[in-house]
Amino acid sequence: MKNRLRLAQVLLLVAIFSAWQLATQPGLLPPIVWENPDRAAFFFGEPVKIFKAVWVWFSEGAIYSHLWVTLEETVLAFVIGSALGLAIGLWLGLSPMASALFDPYITAMNAMPRVVLAPIFMVWFGLGIWSKVALGVTLVFFIVFFNVYQGVKEVSPVVLNNTVMLGANRRQLLRYVYLPSATSWVFSSLHTSVGMAFVGAVVGEYLGSAKGVGYLIQQAEGAFDINTVFAGILVLTAFALVLDFAVGHAERRLLVWRPTQGETEQL
Repeated sequence: MKNRLRLAQVLLLVAIFSAWQLATQPGLLPPIVWENPDRAAFFFGEPVKIFKAVWVWFSEGAIYSHLWVTLEETVLAFVIGSALGLAIGLWLGLSPMASALFDPYITAMNAMPRVVLAPIFMVWFGLGIWSKVALGVTLVFFIVFFNVYQGVKEVSPVVLNNTVMLGANRRQLLRYVYLPSATSWVFSSLHTSVGMAFVGAVVGEYLGSAKGVGYLIQQAEGAFDINTVFAGILVLTAFALVLDFAVGHAERRLLVWRPTQGETEQL
């Protein structure tokens, strides 16, 4: 059943690209669909040329340095943003006074469209990787922070009281009760967090950089090369799927205690 599903998904993808290629051929689109059907390829690109651009990138090795920069920015933003979100989430979750004091400011910063900070980060950190890392950190931080904060708040009172009755001090409560509860929430949001780190890196590269896949897309857009733009988008999509697969594998390894869907249905 699973193999049939994969085959159907591949066939659907082939059908989409085939229809796309046919629709962009001169004279195939009627005027009622497109005012000037002969120019459809200029606006929508051609899958054959898109895949050719991707093949040239990888065969000549031109894409690897850009992919490495994007990966480096994504990983740094993910690690730094997650660490800050975990630390501050634990602190505010365990300190009601500090939580009440900083709550309106955190809410305001979370509501702010953080993409507008990209030009400011470029002024502060330049066009290198750190301006993209800073943007990614702002996107990852709030996801991890709110998950950790909620995880601390939802610690079972029964577990907490029993641990206190057994003589646990504050450090032991943090290590054996609060931290495991918070980190389980962090791991459950890994997919979203790494996705936001990736978005921050690519958006930062697009707005201003000298390296990265976002930079390649921005350069192709400036030259009105729609096929290369779609080639960059295709590479980014495949890259994001690889990151998502890696995160899913890490999540399954780290959360081995969590029951699978089949085990949950049996319960």
